[in-house]
Amino acid sequence: METSTALGEYLRNRRAQLSPEEAGLTPYPGRRRVPGLRREELALLAGVSVTYYTRLEQGHSANASDGVLDALARALRLTGDERAHLYDLARPARVRRAPQHRPAKVRPATKHLIDAMPQVPAVVLDRGNDVLAWNALGHALLAGHLDPDAPDRPADRPNLTRLLFLDPHTRELHTRWEEDARTAVAALRLAVGRHPEDRRLAQLVGELAIQSPEFAALWARHPVRDCAVGSKSLHHPLVGPIELDFESLPLSDGTTHRLLLYSTAPTTPSAAALALLAGTLSAGTPNAVAPGMAAPHATDRDTGAPDTGTSGTGTSGTGPKGAFRQPGTGSSGR
Repeated sequence: METSTALGEYLRNRRAQLSPEEAGLTPYPGRRRVPGLRREELALLAGVSVTYYTRLEQGHSANASDGVLDALARALRLTGDERAHLYDLARPARVRRAPQHRPAKVRPATKHLIDAMPQVPAVVLDRGNDVLAWNALGHALLAGHLDPDAPDRPADRPNLTRLLFLDPHTRELHTRWEEDARTAVAALRLAVGRHPEDRRLAQLVGELAIQSPEFAALWARHPVRDCAVGSKSLHHPLVGPIELDFESLPLSDGTTHRLLLYSTAPTTPSAAALALLAGTLSAGTPNAVAPGMAAPHATDRDTGAPDTGTSGTGTSGTGPKGAFRQPGTGSSGR
């Protein structure tokens, strides 16, 4: 993506989302042809000439000063992440010739680390959200219907953003799918702005824009957000509803890889559900169910007591008994 074009698109999108009244201006009388602020109004708010701003928006003026960028950020009421993205687009790092792509690798020590946390769902991601590694609980939580060894094969590596928009199982997993989709697009926008030379990011955006109208609509709105912490609400096919917090931690190994960790609040139904899921792994219970199989409840929502999970319900209402059992209550259903 040409950075000058991206900068112009971003500025046009942001001024279209801000009305004169929101910006503290008295709108010009008469019918307005554009939504939000006109170029003239934004230039006035930022204290620059209309000619200069027009050239900047059209990509004909490079090297805008810090003062100009800060003034535009204030006028457009950008958040901290949006301001950083504006700088990324206006001051892109010197783009060198893209090196030949080599599949990313996870250090053995990093893989040992996540495997040593069997009670914590852990995933190692690259900057485009390709899964480079996951531990057993991370796989069971997010993508139990996929081959657990897929991250070891670069051509088959799952991508969490691609799964969110194109995989029906992942979509059903996310209770607040619309919110999670907006967050994923905002994070991808930030990554593309920081790494304009990354062709694989551009290919991912192109693929999703073609195959998912919902992604295309969200991408066109130019959301930007650094999603290092947050929460997710999932409905797991084995253990039911789980409310999770997540932390995305950069690895200090000279890469842009991140360690994504999930947790639950202690002594809650979600904590019981996650413990139950971890228990199925130690008991050797399969961590995926057939599509349409209803999930047993990990806890009784009124009492918080563990459910025995002695029966399942299929699409016909007569699912096989014992399809899932809490470890220690009897047969694992194998």
